[in-house]
Amino acid sequence: MDSKQLIEHAQRIRDALKLANAWTYSGVHAQACEFLRVYSGPNSSFLERMRTVGNVRIELATEQAVGIMDAYVDYVQSGLAEEVSPERRAQLDVVSDFLSQAITLLNTRGVHAAAPAVLIGASLEEFLRTWVEASGTPMGNRKPSLDSYAAVLRETDLITKQDMKDITSWAGLRNHAAHGEWEQVADHGRVSLMLEGVNLFMRKYGA
Repeated sequence: MDSKQLIEHAQRIRDALKLANAWTYSGVHAQACEFLRVYSGPNSSFLERMRTVGNVRIELATEQAVGIMDAYVDYVQSGLAEEVSPERRAQLDVVSDFLSQAITLLNTRGVHAAAPAVLIGASLEEFLRTWVEASGTPMGNRKPSLDSYAAVLRETDLITKQDMKDITSWAGLRNHAAHGEWEQVADHGRVSLMLEGVNLFMRKYGA
C-alpha cells in the first residue's frame, strides 16, 4: 500500500470515528487499532496511544482517537512513514524474481509441479527471513528455517493466526517437493493455489 492509499484509509477511519456513537464506537476503534498495528507497526507509538483510548466518556474518546488518526496522516504526508527501505526493496525484488521463475516453470509443459513448488517455498522463506531481519526481531535459539521465521513473526503479532496456518500448509508442500515425495506435489492445480496464496500474502505485507 503506497502513501496515498495509507492516507485515504486513515482518513476514512478517522471520519468513521467522528460519526461513531456509543453503539458503534468500539467497532470503529477496533478497526483503527488493527489498521495502525498493520501499517504503523505493532510497537508504534500511534498504536500504543490508540489502545489506551476508551476509558473515558465517548465524546472525549472520539476526540482523542480522531486526533491520533490525524497525527498519523500528518506523519505519512511528511514522508516519515516510508514503508520499505532501499535495502528491503532490493531484497523484495529478488523474491519477486524467484516467483516469476516459478510462474514460468508452472506454465511449462513437461515440468513436474515439484520444481515450481521448491521455488515458491524458497521465495517465501527469503521473504520471511528478510522481514525478520528488517524488523530487528531476535531469533533466539531457533535455527534459520521457514517455520522459525514464521513463528517469530507470529509471536510479535506481525502476522495473523490464519497467516501462520497458510504458511504451515505452503511449507508442507515445499518440503514434499524438496524431499522427492513427488506424489504429494504432482497436482499442478494445488501448486498453482500455493503460488497464488504466497503472492497475495507478500502483497499484503509489502512486496
